[in-house]
Amino acid sequence: MANKDFLYGLSKMTFAGKTVGYIEKDSFEWGGKAPESVDVDAEQVPDAPVLTLVQKNSTVEPKFNMIQLNYENMAALLGGHATATGWEAPTDLLQLSGECLIDTPSGKRIKIPNAVLLSNLGGKLTLTEVSKIECQLKVMKPADGTAPFSIGDIPAG
Repeated sequence: MANKDFLYGLSKMTFAGKTVGYIEKDSFEWGGKAPESVDVDAEQVPDAPVLTLVQKNSTVEPKFNMIQLNYENMAALLGGHATATGWEAPTDLLQLSGECLIDTPSGKRIKIPNAVLLSNLGGKLTLTEVSKIECQLKVMKPADGTAPFSIGDIPAG
């Protein structure tokens, strides 16, 4: 039974309504930046700031490697298009965007309503590793002004 006091693991990920293939073990990381602030100092108070002005909230920019390189997965994460016998890279500049949902075995779902996917073919072509699609999600502010991401219980059903 999952302990709801912890957030761990990755059971399933969807991006723009499509299930993302296998994610390489230990490759998912939150990324992002710490909050930004400016300290205001006073001549009369030499040992500490008298005010901190918050400039920006913290952000997340999840990064992961997808290793299940069937042609449909390649088209979903790299653009271009899949054929019955292969994959063709995109010929135009593209921006892949959509909702991302990440379900965890701890019973929680991470929801990113407006994500931009940046990805490239990476890894190595050897007999000891598999090639991968290296992915980064840019978490954008939704057009309706709601939260850029949320973490909650996986809905029943």
